[in-house]
Amino acid sequence: MWSQRASAATETTTDIEYDQIGRLLESSALAPSPSEAHGMLCGLICGGAPDPERAWLDQVLPLPAPTPDPEAPDAPEAQVGSARADLGAFARQTQERIAGPALGFALLLPDDDRVLAERATALYDWVRGFLFSLGVIGFKERDLSAQAREVLRDFENITRMDLDALPDDEENEVALTELTEFVWVAGMLIYEERVAARAAAR
Repeated sequence: MWSQRASAATETTTDIEYDQIGRLLESSALAPSPSEAHGMLCGLICGGAPDPERAWLDQVLPLPAPTPDPEAPDAPEAQVGSARADLGAFARQTQERIAGPALGFALLLPDDDRVLAERATALYDWVRGFLFSLGVIGFKERDLSAQAREVLRDFENITRMDLDALPDDEENEVALTELTEFVWVAGMLIYEERVAARAAAR
């Protein structure tokens, strides 16, 4: 079943394009890449955070301190508030896609026409963001099956990959596609264990 559904990993990511998310994150103090931010969001969703949208927005783009006229168009609150609204819509869409039919969800990565090293780095960022959020919510490996615990160890290994001077060739293209599919399956597996199965048992 998983191998059949994993093809979604390399399909279109979301209706909001990768570069658009990057622009919304330009004022983030964390300065995450779009893929890292998406990994953070998915880590919160798949790990079972109570309010993943709010937790994610407060991580990547917290509201600034109030100014004398917060409603002025150039006020920091107004600018950040607008970006947060768009990112919030993106977060809700992501959560709906994860919870819905599996083929509706994919990782937020650069388009296939970008160089291999950029796409590989984005996948690395996504995994790093996912693991970061699991740590934020106090995720414990003991709460997972043996298969899911192995997945987390594989994720940690991905963050140790050496991406310097990665050759842009067919062999690495295939390897990146397979790794992307694995990451997709792994994220969905954790979601099934941490969120879907618990919801079904209620």
